[in-house]
Amino acid sequence: MTTADSPHRADGWTAAVRQRLGLGRLLPLGGPSDGAWISERAAAWVLRDAVGGPGPGPVLGELRISVADPDRAPDAEVEPPPSALPPGPLRIEATMSAMSGRPLPAAAAALRSALLTAAGHRLGLVVAEVDLRVTELLDTPPERRAPAPAEVRSARPEGAAGLAAAGVPGVVTLTRVLGDAVHAGPDRVRVELATDSGHRALDVARAVRGAVADAVEGSPSVAVLVTAVVERD
Repeated sequence: MTTADSPHRADGWTAAVRQRLGLGRLLPLGGPSDGAWISERAAAWVLRDAVGGPGPGPVLGELRISVADPDRAPDAEVEPPPSALPPGPLRIEATMSAMSGRPLPAAAAALRSALLTAAGHRLGLVVAEVDLRVTELLDTPPERRAPAPAEVRSARPEGAAGLAAAGVPGVVTLTRVLGDAVHAGPDRVRVELATDSGHRALDVARAVRGAVADAVEGSPSVAVLVTAVVERD
């Protein structure tokens, strides 16, 4: 049976699936006790934004983030989101283009340093390794473009947990990529949200965990998933 709004419902379902798949890996923020994760897509946006400034420096190409040693990664002390990576140190693998005639080791070192700084200071990722591979030598300085802003599926805050999370500084909006913005179970709550790029994602997540635990009866275990990092006007 079909209805007049079936195409609209199908379009909405397709968009939701694309967004969910587009998150990439769910990366741990901080350590085993921090109970926070961030989508690979959101983390990559911040890293690209940090190294994409003007000038003749190296250009970041493909980017992949994974756990450096999955077999030795500790278990999370808070129940993680579905398919989230364990909270072990991470490895960043990337390709880069560099200007010909300039020392490649220096270019790679500069890009590696910028990635490590952004990962720690702007996100709160614990990165053990940065592996870079030069794939292109350029004769002229490249045209640099800011990374495209992420599409955000906003959700209205509801209930004690949602209202508490939405009121934390650095939270732009609650989101609904993996379902409802607030997933509540026996003695545990998971909150999905987008953060402001001017705030360190791990610090926001920690503050949300505290606010939600205080607001919900029984002080449940709280996990936070950052699905997007947004640059506010």
